[in-house]
Amino acid sequence: MWNISSSIKQTRINEKIYAKEIRVIGADGSQAGIISVMAALEMAEKEGLDLVEISPDAQPPVCKIMDYGKFKYAQSRKVKENKKRQTIVHLKEIKMSPTIDKHDYDFKTKHVKEFLSAGDKVMIKIEFKGRQMAYTQFGTKLMNQLIQELESLAIVESQPKMEGRRMIMILSPAPVKG
Repeated sequence: MWNISSSIKQTRINEKIYAKEIRVIGADGSQAGIISVMAALEMAEKEGLDLVEISPDAQPPVCKIMDYGKFKYAQSRKVKENKKRQTIVHLKEIKMSPTIDKHDYDFKTKHVKEFLSAGDKVMIKIEFKGRQMAYTQFGTKLMNQLIQELESLAIVESQPKMEGRRMIMILSPAPVKG
C-alpha cells in the first residue's frame, strides 16, 4: 500500500539534492532557469524557504523554492482526499442447493438484493451433492430465475458455469439511473 510518509521521505530537499544542475521554479511560480544546486540553495536561503525536488526523473531535475512544511501538508491532504474517494467493493457469497425450498430461496434472494443495493458484488454458488450431479439443469433453472428476478438491480458479471460440483455465477450492482 502507498504510504504518505514514504513518499515524503523520498522527496529530496536542500542539501540532499545531488544533481549538478537543476531547473528552478521560484517561490512565485516564475522560471529561474537551469542553474547549479548551490546557486538555487542561495536563492532559497535569501527568501527563507526550502529548495524542494518536485520532479527528480526529469532532465534536468525540477526543483521549486517553497516552504517544505506546507508542501508536506498539501501532500498528506491530497492522499487523504484520494482515500476518501475510493470505493471498496466486497464480494459476498450466497450458497444454495438445486433442491432449495421456496421460503429459503426467497430469504436468500432478499439477502442478495440487500448486498447489491449496498454496492457489493455477489457470488451465487449452487452445490451439487451425490446424485444431484446428474440434474445440473435444476441449478441452471434456479440461476436463470434469479437473473430474471434481479434484472433491475444486477448485471451478470460471470454467467452460470460449472466448476467441479458447484455452479457459480457472479452478479455486480447495476449502475444507478438518474
